[in-house]
Amino acid sequence: MPFRIFSLAEAAEYLHLPEEAVAELGRRGEIPCEKQGGRLIFRHNAVDEWASRRLLASSEEKLKDFHRRSTAKYHDLSDEAAIVPSLLKPEWIEGGMTCRTKASVLRQMVDLADRTELLCYRDELLESLVEREKLCSTALSGGLALLHPRNHEPYMFEDSFVVVGKTVGQVPFGSPDGSTTDIFFLICCQDDRIHLHVLARLCMMCHQTSLLMEMRGTNDPRELHRLLVDREQQVIQQTRLP
Repeated sequence: MPFRIFSLAEAAEYLHLPEEAVAELGRRGEIPCEKQGGRLIFRHNAVDEWASRRLLASSEEKLKDFHRRSTAKYHDLSDEAAIVPSLLKPEWIEGGMTCRTKASVLRQMVDLADRTELLCYRDELLESLVEREKLCSTALSGGLALLHPRNHEPYMFEDSFVVVGKTVGQVPFGSPDGSTTDIFFLICCQDDRIHLHVLARLCMMCHQTSLLMEMRGTNDPRELHRLLVDREQQVIQQTRLP
Protein backbone atom coordinates (compact mmCIF):
# COMPACT_ATOMS: atom_id res chain seq x y z
CA MET A 1 0.00 0.00 0.00
CA PRO A 2 2.70 2.64 0.80
CA PHE A 3 4.04 2.41 -2.80
CA ARG A 4 0.65 2.58 -4.48
CA ILE A 5 0.13 5.04 -7.32
CA PHE A 6 -3.17 6.97 -7.35
CA SER A 7 -4.92 8.23 -10.45
CA LEU A 8 -6.61 11.63 -10.19
CA ALA A 9 -9.95 9.99 -9.36
CA GLU A 10 -8.38 7.73 -6.72
CA ALA A 11 -6.47 10.61 -5.13
CA ALA A 12 -9.66 12.67 -4.98
CA GLU A 13 -11.56 9.82 -3.33
CA TYR A 14 -8.72 9.20 -0.87
CA LEU A 15 -8.59 12.90 0.08
CA HIS A 16 -12.39 13.31 0.07
CA LEU A 17 -12.08 16.23 -2.38
CA PRO A 18 -13.63 16.89 -5.81
CA GLU A 19 -11.46 15.79 -8.73
CA GLU A 20 -11.41 19.37 -10.05
CA ALA A 21 -10.02 20.67 -6.76
CA VAL A 22 -7.23 18.05 -6.67
CA ALA A 23 -6.35 18.74 -10.32
CA GLU A 24 -6.12 22.46 -9.61
CA LEU A 25 -3.91 21.83 -6.57
CA GLY A 26 -1.68 19.73 -8.79
CA ARG A 27 -1.46 22.36 -11.52
CA ARG A 28 -0.47 24.99 -8.93
CA GLY A 29 2.16 22.68 -7.43
CA GLU A 30 0.43 22.68 -4.05
CA ILE A 31 0.09 18.89 -3.86
CA PRO A 32 2.88 16.43 -4.75
CA CYS A 33 2.15 14.79 -8.09
CA GLU A 34 3.78 13.79 -11.36
CA LYS A 35 2.79 13.92 -15.01
CA GLN A 36 2.67 10.61 -16.85
CA GLY A 37 1.47 10.50 -20.43
CA GLY A 38 -0.38 13.77 -20.06
CA ARG A 39 -2.19 12.79 -16.87
CA LEU A 40 -1.53 13.44 -13.20
CA ILE A 41 -0.47 10.60 -10.92
CA PHE A 42 -0.02 10.71 -7.15
CA ARG A 43 2.21 8.59 -4.90
CA HIS A 44 0.44 7.35 -1.77
CA ASN A 45 3.21 8.23 0.69
CA ALA A 46 3.60 11.77 -0.64
CA VAL A 47 -0.16 12.40 -0.73
CA ASP A 48 -0.63 11.00 2.77
CA GLU A 49 2.16 13.19 4.18
CA TRP A 50 0.69 16.25 2.40
CA ALA A 51 -2.80 15.50 3.72
CA SER A 52 -1.50 15.04 7.28
CA ARG A 53 0.31 18.40 7.23
CA ARG A 54 -2.77 20.07 5.71
CA LEU A 55 -5.07 18.66 8.39
CA LEU A 56 -2.76 19.71 11.22
CA ALA A 57 -2.80 23.25 9.87
CA SER A 58 -6.56 23.33 9.29
CA SER A 59 -9.03 25.46 11.15
CA GLU A 60 -11.55 23.79 13.45
CA GLU A 61 -14.28 24.32 10.83
CA LYS A 62 -12.23 22.63 8.10
CA LEU A 63 -11.39 19.73 10.39
CA LYS A 64 -15.08 19.19 11.15
CA ASP A 65 -15.86 19.25 7.42
CA PHE A 66 -13.14 16.70 6.63
CA HIS A 67 -14.35 14.44 9.44
CA ARG A 68 -17.90 14.61 8.07
CA ARG A 69 -16.72 13.66 4.57
CA SER A 70 -14.36 10.93 5.77
CA THR A 71 -16.78 8.96 7.93
CA ALA A 72 -17.22 5.23 7.38
CA LYS A 73 -18.68 4.02 4.12
CA TYR A 74 -22.23 2.68 4.26
CA HIS A 75 -22.88 -1.07 4.50
CA ASP A 76 -26.28 -2.73 4.79
CA LEU A 77 -26.36 -4.08 8.35
CA SER A 78 -29.83 -5.60 8.28
CA ASP A 79 -30.22 -9.22 9.42
CA GLU A 80 -31.04 -10.43 5.90
CA ALA A 81 -28.15 -8.67 4.14
CA ALA A 82 -25.10 -10.76 3.25
CA ILE A 83 -21.83 -9.17 4.33
CA VAL A 84 -19.28 -11.79 3.21
CA PRO A 85 -19.53 -10.97 -0.53
CA SER A 86 -19.05 -7.24 0.11
CA LEU A 87 -16.26 -7.46 2.72
CA LEU A 88 -14.25 -10.52 1.64
CA LYS A 89 -12.76 -11.65 -1.68
CA PRO A 90 -11.14 -15.02 -2.50
CA GLU A 91 -7.81 -13.23 -3.03
CA TRP A 92 -7.94 -12.12 0.61
CA ILE A 93 -7.88 -15.70 1.89
CA GLU A 94 -4.67 -17.61 2.65
CA GLY A 95 -5.20 -21.33 3.15
CA GLY A 96 -1.69 -22.56 3.91
CA MET A 97 0.00 -20.22 6.38
CA THR A 98 3.12 -21.72 7.98
CA CYS A 99 3.05 -19.54 11.12
CA ARG A 100 4.01 -21.23 14.38
CA THR A 101 3.71 -18.36 16.87
CA LYS A 102 1.16 -15.73 17.78
CA ALA A 103 3.49 -12.93 16.68
CA SER A 104 4.05 -14.48 13.25
CA VAL A 105 0.29 -14.96 12.77
CA LEU A 106 -0.32 -11.28 13.50
CA ARG A 107 2.38 -10.22 11.03
CA GLN A 108 1.14 -12.48 8.26
CA MET A 109 -2.49 -11.46 8.76
CA VAL A 110 -1.44 -7.81 8.42
CA ASP A 111 0.45 -8.76 5.24
CA LEU A 112 -2.81 -10.29 3.99
CA ALA A 113 -4.71 -7.13 4.93
CA ASP A 114 -2.14 -5.10 2.99
CA ARG A 115 -2.98 -7.20 -0.08
CA THR A 116 -6.49 -5.73 -0.15
CA GLU A 117 -5.11 -2.24 -0.99
CA LEU A 118 -7.68 -0.89 1.49
CA LEU A 119 -5.20 -0.62 4.35
CA CYS A 120 -3.71 2.85 4.79
CA TYR A 121 -1.49 2.35 7.85
CA ARG A 122 0.10 -1.09 7.99
CA ASP A 123 2.37 -0.56 11.00
CA GLU A 124 -0.40 1.12 12.97
CA LEU A 125 -2.71 -1.83 12.34
CA LEU A 126 -0.09 -4.32 13.55
CA GLU A 127 0.55 -2.25 16.67
CA SER A 128 -3.18 -2.02 17.40
CA LEU A 129 -3.61 -5.80 16.97
CA VAL A 130 -0.76 -6.45 19.41
CA GLU A 131 -2.33 -4.04 21.93
CA ARG A 132 -5.71 -5.77 21.56
CA GLU A 133 -4.19 -9.20 22.20
CA LYS A 134 -2.48 -7.89 25.34
CA LEU A 135 -5.88 -6.90 26.74
CA CYS A 136 -7.43 -10.30 26.07
CA SER A 137 -6.86 -12.95 23.42
CA THR A 138 -9.29 -12.93 20.49
CA ALA A 139 -9.05 -16.73 20.28
CA LEU A 140 -12.24 -18.68 20.91
CA SER A 141 -12.94 -22.35 21.50
CA GLY A 142 -13.05 -24.53 18.43
CA GLY A 143 -9.68 -23.42 17.01
CA LEU A 144 -10.94 -20.01 15.90
CA ALA A 145 -9.67 -16.45 16.43
CA LEU A 146 -11.45 -13.24 15.43
CA LEU A 147 -8.62 -10.71 15.26
CA HIS A 148 -9.41 -7.00 15.27
CA PRO A 149 -7.62 -3.75 16.14
CA ARG A 150 -8.07 -2.19 19.54
CA ASN A 151 -9.67 0.94 18.06
CA HIS A 152 -11.76 1.44 14.92
CA GLU A 153 -10.80 4.59 13.04
CA PRO A 154 -12.18 5.56 9.60
CA TYR A 155 -8.79 6.92 8.51
CA MET A 156 -7.01 3.56 8.94
CA PHE A 157 -8.87 1.84 6.09
CA GLU A 158 -10.35 3.04 2.79
CA ASP A 159 -13.31 0.75 3.47
CA SER A 160 -14.24 -2.03 5.87
CA PHE A 161 -12.99 -5.52 4.98
CA VAL A 162 -12.25 -9.01 6.31
CA VAL A 163 -9.32 -11.30 5.52
CA VAL A 164 -9.04 -14.98 6.44
CA GLY A 165 -6.00 -17.14 7.18
CA LYS A 166 -5.70 -20.84 7.92
CA THR A 167 -2.47 -22.26 9.32
CA VAL A 168 -1.01 -25.61 8.33
CA GLY A 169 -0.38 -26.48 11.98
CA GLN A 170 -2.02 -25.55 15.26
CA VAL A 171 -0.84 -22.33 16.96
CA PRO A 172 -1.01 -21.52 20.71
CA PHE A 173 -3.05 -18.31 20.61
CA GLY A 174 -4.49 -17.95 24.10
CA SER A 175 -7.86 -19.65 23.75
CA PRO A 176 -9.80 -19.58 27.06
CA ASP A 177 -10.14 -23.38 27.01
CA GLY A 178 -6.42 -23.86 26.41
CA SER A 179 -6.88 -25.28 22.91
CA THR A 180 -4.77 -24.27 19.90
CA THR A 181 -5.94 -22.25 16.91
CA ASP A 182 -5.71 -22.72 13.14
CA ILE A 183 -8.43 -20.50 11.60
CA PHE A 184 -8.04 -16.72 11.80
CA PHE A 185 -10.35 -13.92 10.71
CA LEU A 186 -9.01 -10.35 10.71
CA ILE A 187 -11.90 -7.88 10.92
CA CYS A 188 -10.98 -4.37 9.81
CA CYS A 189 -13.97 -2.05 10.17
CA GLN A 190 -14.28 1.71 10.04
CA ASP A 191 -16.53 2.02 13.06
CA ASP A 192 -17.87 0.05 16.01
CA ARG A 193 -21.33 -0.46 14.52
CA ILE A 194 -19.99 -2.28 11.47
CA HIS A 195 -17.46 -4.17 13.59
CA LEU A 196 -20.02 -5.50 16.06
CA HIS A 197 -22.36 -6.60 13.27
CA VAL A 198 -19.58 -8.45 11.43
CA LEU A 199 -18.33 -10.01 14.67
CA ALA A 200 -21.81 -11.31 15.53
CA ARG A 201 -22.37 -12.69 12.02
CA LEU A 202 -19.03 -14.53 11.96
CA CYS A 203 -19.64 -16.00 15.41
CA MET A 204 -22.99 -17.36 14.25
CA MET A 205 -21.46 -18.80 11.08
CA CYS A 206 -18.67 -20.52 13.01
CA HIS A 207 -20.70 -21.84 15.94
CA GLN A 208 -24.13 -22.55 14.42
CA THR A 209 -23.03 -24.25 11.18
CA SER A 210 -20.41 -26.79 10.08
CA LEU A 211 -18.19 -24.00 8.67
CA LEU A 212 -15.04 -24.62 10.74
CA MET A 213 -15.01 -28.36 10.04
CA GLU A 214 -15.55 -27.74 6.33
CA MET A 215 -12.83 -25.07 6.20
CA ARG A 216 -10.34 -27.59 7.56
CA GLY A 217 -11.05 -29.80 4.56
CA THR A 218 -9.55 -27.49 1.94
CA ASN A 219 -6.81 -24.89 1.44
CA ASP A 220 -8.20 -23.52 -1.83
CA PRO A 221 -9.12 -19.82 -1.42
CA ARG A 222 -12.07 -19.98 -3.81
CA GLU A 223 -13.51 -23.05 -2.14
CA LEU A 224 -13.04 -21.44 1.28
CA HIS A 225 -14.79 -18.31 0.02
CA ARG A 226 -17.67 -20.40 -1.34
CA LEU A 227 -18.04 -22.13 2.04
CA LEU A 228 -18.15 -18.77 3.81
CA VAL A 229 -20.78 -17.41 1.43
CA ASP A 230 -22.90 -20.58 1.70
CA ARG A 231 -22.75 -20.76 5.49
CA GLU A 232 -23.65 -17.09 5.80
CA GLN A 233 -26.74 -17.76 3.70
CA GLN A 234 -27.57 -20.65 6.02
CA VAL A 235 -27.40 -18.30 9.02
CA ILE A 236 -29.55 -15.71 7.21
CA GLN A 237 -32.16 -18.38 6.45
CA GLN A 238 -32.16 -19.43 10.09
CA THR A 239 -32.88 -15.88 11.23
CA ARG A 240 -35.92 -15.79 8.95
CA LEU A 241 -37.51 -18.79 10.63
CA PRO A 242 -40.28 -17.95 13.15
